[in-house]
Amino acid sequence: MSDAYRRLMRGLYIGCIVLSGLGMVAITLIIPAGVFMRYVMNDPLQWPEPASVIMMVAFSFIGGAAVFRANQQIAVEALMRAVNAPSRVAMQWGVHACMLAVAAFMIVYGAHLCWVTKGNTIAEFPSLSVGVVYMPIPLGGLLTLLFIIEKIWLGEPPKDDVMYSDAPADLE
Repeated sequence: MSDAYRRLMRGLYIGCIVLSGLGMVAITLIIPAGVFMRYVMNDPLQWPEPASVIMMVAFSFIGGAAVFRANQQIAVEALMRAVNAPSRVAMQWGVHACMLAVAAFMIVYGAHLCWVTKGNTIAEFPSLSVGVVYMPIPLGGLLTLLFIIEKIWLGEPPKDDVMYSDAPADLE
């Protein structure tokens, strides 16, 4: 069971990274296209900015879950490394408790936000519900919750996990 859960979390992590990366690439292409159309062609497009904001919402919340699994939240890790081992263990449980609260908040209130805005639309995308645009909030909370469960139940991902594959190599 634990191996299956670990594999599922690895797959979800890769999915988060891929979706976030695709969102960032799309934003990187859309914004210059909008600038080009506005200032070079003198024919501004109405959709690049709202499309980029929508993708940034997804990038932030889905990518944020991956950042948590990979222990790349700078302030938390810096503080954790600055204290002795017994304090680190206590602080780690505190971090888990705080992150559980954040994930629960994102799931509950994010789902509520999606529900109450499901009938609203964005002017530039009249067929797109605002509730769908906000779906990355509860989804990011759920993914974060699953990654927290992995850390509490199984510990940190093993050193051969895919998230360590881009670590810098030792020089000697």
